[in-house]
Amino acid sequence: MKLASLKHGRDGKLVVVSKDLKRMTPATDIAPTMQAAIDDWANVLPRLRALYESLNSGAVEGEAFNESDCASPLPRAYQWADGSAYVNHVELVRKARNAEMPETFWTDPLMYQGGSDSFLGPRENIIMPQDEGWGIDFEAEIAVVTDDVPMGVSEADAAGHIKLLMLVNDVSLRGLIPGELAKGFGFFQSKPSSAFSPVCITPDELGDAWADTKVNLPLVSHYNGGMFGKPEAGVDMTFNFAKLVSHAAKTRPLGAGAIVGSGTVSNKLDGGPGKPVAEGGVGYSCIAEIRMIETIQDGKPSTSFMKFGDTVRIEMFDADGASIFGAIDQEVVKG
Repeated sequence: MKLASLKHGRDGKLVVVSKDLKRMTPATDIAPTMQAAIDDWANVLPRLRALYESLNSGAVEGEAFNESDCASPLPRAYQWADGSAYVNHVELVRKARNAEMPETFWTDPLMYQGGSDSFLGPRENIIMPQDEGWGIDFEAEIAVVTDDVPMGVSEADAAGHIKLLMLVNDVSLRGLIPGELAKGFGFFQSKPSSAFSPVCITPDELGDAWADTKVNLPLVSHYNGGMFGKPEAGVDMTFNFAKLVSHAAKTRPLGAGAIVGSGTVSNKLDGGPGKPVAEGGVGYSCIAEIRMIETIQDGKPSTSFMKFGDTVRIEMFDADGASIFGAIDQEVVKG
């Protein structure tokens, strides 16, 4: 099943979207918003699914679906916790600055609590009030949305609390990160508003590509119109989503509508750092990663961070080449 939130007030207006992303129909008589739906998921799911099937069969005609009309599926959320499931990415960050990576990073996920009160829509500009010196970067990720998750949930039970999936651009300001982390209190100013895909989906929509609570498909990023990355999301994912949800709920429950992110999707190549697509690799899901590899290989980075006017497009396709979530498509502009 595919759902979206049209821009409407603070929390959007819930619609059901056809499998081919061409049509939609209002679902507000079932639940007015995405948050209302996830709050009462067990009761609304059968009705939403019946509407989805009617839309796909043509029994409900619906109307044209335009991704530009969408807010993020949850325009604001009670919880946004972003993990770092691809430890290869973390390892490169540490190696680039000649820092050893603790062995615990392979067994205990990294996670931070992000701002969730002002998500960007999938086609909204990334507005920066300063010059490019802040090190503007995109991060292509996958996220899950949960129902109510009890504190201390096991990894096995956490899997059953994953109700929806979506894509993320976790915008990062690399120039601000070192100073913030040096204070020992985590990210804040260095993590502005994130953007999510036009559509979120139930895991069953992926078929066999959803296995072991991982998405086993490439995550595709285009930067200024050129292919930048297509890493396999199910490969080199040290911690699956069940593990991330369980980790997030270790000492507190998660409320319905909690979003848990995967962190930057990253693949190794023959046991070492990945290569650009043009050189036969699968590329990268953020600029920082190629800069790290350039630093390791050449002593300094040669790829610049995003500048005003730069664009990024993040999307995922099924085995037949059809877009699954729609596209996050954004431009960096000076506010």
